[in-house]
Amino acid sequence: MLVVRPAGSADFEALMELAVLSGRGFTSLPEDEPTLRSRLALSEASFQAGVAPPEAWYTLMLEDLETGTVEGVAGVKAGVGLKRPFFSFRVVTLAQSSPTLEMRFDHKALVLVNECAGWSEVGSLFLRPEKRKGGAGRLLAQSRYMLIGIEPQRFAEMVLAELRGWFDEDGRCPFWEHVSHKFFRLDFDQADLMSASTDGQFILDLAPRHPIYTELLPEEARDVIGRVHRDGEAARAMLEREGFRYQGLVDLFDAGPTVACPRDDIRTVRDARRLRVKVGEDAYGEEALISTGEVSRFRAVRAPVLIDGETAILGRDAMDALGVGEGEVVRVKA
Repeated sequence: MLVVRPAGSADFEALMELAVLSGRGFTSLPEDEPTLRSRLALSEASFQAGVAPPEAWYTLMLEDLETGTVEGVAGVKAGVGLKRPFFSFRVVTLAQSSPTLEMRFDHKALVLVNECAGWSEVGSLFLRPEKRKGGAGRLLAQSRYMLIGIEPQRFAEMVLAELRGWFDEDGRCPFWEHVSHKFFRLDFDQADLMSASTDGQFILDLAPRHPIYTELLPEEARDVIGRVHRDGEAARAMLEREGFRYQGLVDLFDAGPTVACPRDDIRTVRDARRLRVKVGEDAYGEEALISTGEVSRFRAVRAPVLIDGETAILGRDAMDALGVGEGEVVRVKA
């Protein structure tokens, strides 16, 4: 059985392995030991309410209980842009007209903005390639919303997700090469690591202050603005099923799109029910998403459940995986 659980310091080796597998442009999983160890420590403190709620960053691991192997990772950041700006490019339309010529021209442009300060973020979703079928990705993705739904007040009223932008088969990022590199003058990997592991001051220092007219860009750079990486299409589809929508914002480095949704409108947050658990000796009912009812003891699984009024009847294996006993509260999303 697969279970989603809080990350701990003992997960460092597994997290580093996933970071290596994630490849270029996966900013939230840098191949940097101090950054990853710091993230695990922050996650442990967050689950135990050891940091102020807006500063919490919860890291979740997908574990195969039979093998003990960590198969994936995901995260929820309670607040972005609080201690460092959360910059994006907004894709805007600038209208210009000439009464003399009786003509109007609409120009697309990229404008540097810091619009999402204080929003929560779901991200860092990555699975081993061989585990991307069979519902593992869905379990890992939805577990983030189950976590938010336990105590919504820990999170902002708006929740965003950044999707990785387009890279070609050779690992080139057209937007970086033709646009962002002109301002930052670094290798992509170096800028990406600095973005994840520093306070981001270099972005504040070097990012463009004036609109960039997209018509002046090479076609291959224009074409990837707002385009999702081939490995991110499934993640985008899952986000859209939850209610997330494109916001007209793209990443500064790779032009990947930002999607967002009001916290209380996220489907899993909205529809999950709080029920008392009861053990059943056999598998019961239809398979559903089930989580614990406390942040500090968070775990989530997909398992058969029979809902009887305000009671969720679970098999023993599911209850053991969740670490709950009869009469405790669980949250269930059918």
